[in-house]
Amino acid sequence: MTLILYNIFCFLYAAGAKLASLWAPKAKAWVKGRDNWEVTIKQKLGSPSVAHKLVWMHCASLGEFEQGRPLLEAIRSGYPQHKIVVTFFSPSGYEIRKNYTGADLVMYLPMDGPATAARFIDAIQPSLVLWVKYEYWYYYLLQLKQRQIPLLLVSGIFRPAQPFFKWYGAMWKKILSAFDHFFVQTDRSVALLQQIGISSNVSIAGDTRFDRVTSIANNWESLAEPLEQFCQDHPVLVAGSTWEEDEADLIHFARSNANKRFIIAPHEISKERIADLQEEFPEACLYSELTNRQLCKVPHSNVLIIDNIGMLSRLYKYATVTYVGGGFNQSGIHNILEAAVYGKPVVFGPVYEKFAEARDLVAAGAAFPISNALELEERLSKLFSDEDLLENSSRIAREYVYGKQGATAMIMDHIQRKRLLIN
Repeated sequence: MTLILYNIFCFLYAAGAKLASLWAPKAKAWVKGRDNWEVTIKQKLGSPSVAHKLVWMHCASLGEFEQGRPLLEAIRSGYPQHKIVVTFFSPSGYEIRKNYTGADLVMYLPMDGPATAARFIDAIQPSLVLWVKYEYWYYYLLQLKQRQIPLLLVSGIFRPAQPFFKWYGAMWKKILSAFDHFFVQTDRSVALLQQIGISSNVSIAGDTRFDRVTSIANNWESLAEPLEQFCQDHPVLVAGSTWEEDEADLIHFARSNANKRFIIAPHEISKERIADLQEEFPEACLYSELTNRQLCKVPHSNVLIIDNIGMLSRLYKYATVTYVGGGFNQSGIHNILEAAVYGKPVVFGPVYEKFAEARDLVAAGAAFPISNALELEERLSKLFSDEDLLENSSRIAREYVYGKQGATAMIMDHIQRKRLLIN
């Protein structure tokens, strides 16, 4: 019965995406990106070769890609002769990383189904598969198990509410049997897997995102000189991956603190989204205009809107205090480690409990959840004015992130010991 419902879900999802593609750009990208996928594979990879093994990494979206990227790049460095395929389910991941040069092919994962999964795996013939964090597609994983292709879960995290741990979870437990090894983030995940009889092939490796953000911080390069001039000698708040709810809480504080600089990098940068932000912050300057301040409506604005992608992980370096968006949405906050790695205190909305790093940093005094604009203003005012609090929370944030490195090395050690990429 569960499998029937799963098949109905897959059918309705694909049908719904096709219908929505008539008016929704994301849905259109989702559908179009999956057209002629077999031709794309042949063009990019050619014929499968026994001499060159292939590693396939699947990511739900951009966050999971950044999570798996340190491992992918370690494999590329250690096994340069092998090919790499990266698949995404979401347009927000694919569109940003479709030109990633560390892979031989970046593409959408075709919608799950018994025939499609078999054809896809026939086409790429992977020697090793890395599944990042979650998004368990039944037929793909079953095919990998049947073909005895090594499959590793990277930075996995499990919660009691997931179907694996419910009375109706037989099909989902079958999915987990496809994995050769689970590299999970927490003790809690280990305990949950043990409850359903999975224990001998589970390791607590932590989160590979720590390796990713420390690598970025250690290789940090400054951005445009006008940006540094914008920030110069002023306290700076960098608000990253923001949604409308986040920005609504920031408006009054930005207007009443002209001596501070505010850099806002929204989660989406469509023309409509940037236009909305300019309405919320009519005094703001766009990053694309920054090289010529005369283009700004208010040349001496204290608000800068980032209207491009790919800068956020470096922007946080300029902050005195950071704000990370998403905490007013059901899915929760975005990546706070990108900010904490630079030794910056992090403020975010109330939906954060499912993120271990957020809970840890809140308990340690380096991160601060807020529920409304008043709480946000009180917290930011305190951080900006209390030098001891700022210094202490900054130190804790940096030490926490750097102390959690090592997941990538642990997984690479497993790959090498098991000779998963050696002919």
